[in-house]
Amino acid sequence: MDLLIGGIARPAHDGATLRVLEPATAAEFATVASGGQNDVDAAIRAARTSFDSGVWANRSATDRGRVLLRVAALIRDRSEQIATLEARNAGKPIGDARWEVNAAADVFEYYAGAANKIFGETIPVQDAGIDMVLREPVGVCALIVPWNFPLLITTWKTAPALACGNSVIIKPASLTPLSALKLGEILVEAGVPEGCVSVLPGPGRIIGDALVSDPRVDKIGFTGETTTGASILRASSENITRVSLELGGKSACVVFADSDWEKSAASTPMAVFANTGQDCCARSRIVVEASIYDDFVAAFTRTTEALRVGAPLEETTEIGPMISAAQRQVSLDYLDIAAAEGAEQVTGGVIPDDPGFYLTPAVLAHVDNSMRVAQEEIFGPVASIIPFRDEADAIRIANDTPYGLSGSLWTRDLGRAVRVAKAIRTGVISVNTNRSVRTEAPFGGYKHSGLGRELGMHAMNHYTEVKNLFLSSE
Repeated sequence: MDLLIGGIARPAHDGATLRVLEPATAAEFATVASGGQNDVDAAIRAARTSFDSGVWANRSATDRGRVLLRVAALIRDRSEQIATLEARNAGKPIGDARWEVNAAADVFEYYAGAANKIFGETIPVQDAGIDMVLREPVGVCALIVPWNFPLLITTWKTAPALACGNSVIIKPASLTPLSALKLGEILVEAGVPEGCVSVLPGPGRIIGDALVSDPRVDKIGFTGETTTGASILRASSENITRVSLELGGKSACVVFADSDWEKSAASTPMAVFANTGQDCCARSRIVVEASIYDDFVAAFTRTTEALRVGAPLEETTEIGPMISAAQRQVSLDYLDIAAAEGAEQVTGGVIPDDPGFYLTPAVLAHVDNSMRVAQEEIFGPVASIIPFRDEADAIRIANDTPYGLSGSLWTRDLGRAVRVAKAIRTGVISVNTNRSVRTEAPFGGYKHSGLGRELGMHAMNHYTEVKNLFLSSE
């Protein structure tokens, strides 16, 4: 597949390509053009020219919304094709891939409706006249997306950016570029002006670095690990480029003895192991009240061992392969670290006799929150179950991490639910459920988990500038 530069498919300027592997087989799946500095320059020039011409930015918001509705319809029309592509490229179970493709269409439908609902303000002032606040598109948006949810997270950034009238340059992860390229084709087919859309697979050290340091880029939206996010902040500071970051997590699932803990033990494993644990929202720290700890560990382990690990295109598969051999090795290394630190590996951590990058979900018991497995983001199928004494201890453990992205709280006590939810320093928290993300609601984190919010109407703030306009009546 070629790059997409200014809406037009073309090979890389220097002819470079990258091999895309299929995680389930470890074999080559596709060959994709790999962009370089000249391709980045061409994409920025196309985006800048398109934005400055007003061909999209000056179009009525209602018309932009209609185009985004067509995008959603085209995604739904091709949902099975895209889901199969995503399952094979990212190693996702086909059921999960179908859900994510439909969720991607939902995101475009939401922002299609939001496009003409970006409201300004009128402000009473002392001078004679009318003072107004306007929201205008920010300009050229460089959107850098990860490999764990390649299509869905691309839509989280692209849909609001386009709804607001911006031009977008999408940088997909080198491991999973296929669905982003497919989305780029759909955007142009649906009627987004060609110059407003580019998709540039290739090395992050070339494409990402060039995008975040270029003064012609007005906005950077990044999802990925925290170290890279920090480097993007540093690189963008020279041009004072606007940046939003959704970074790592080490989320806690806090389970009190007064809760329906059996329900939690049955549902929480998939809150850790879905997408093979490669999820910044994963509740990889399960913090359980001491009086039910042993029973909870036993029930959690039974559920984990019943999960079906298998090939992504098999309908019964619940856990697919990891994205790469290197990512799997990270999880194996952490299991060795956990053993050295004194944790008990109750189950999992086994490489099946398959050619792909599989690893069975691992459960660690008797984990202390000071251990590395409890403090560092593993991004793999490893759950650490940590005991706590009382409410204050639970809050302390939940907050004792550099991250603050997501989390869950299980209790039947309404007062406790309110107290603990308010006390935990995290951007998203759910009570008696483990679901983190809703299209209509803001998503993002505290502390090292990032800056800004995606989804909901809050996302529109990152893709618009605020202008104050005063009309004198004198």
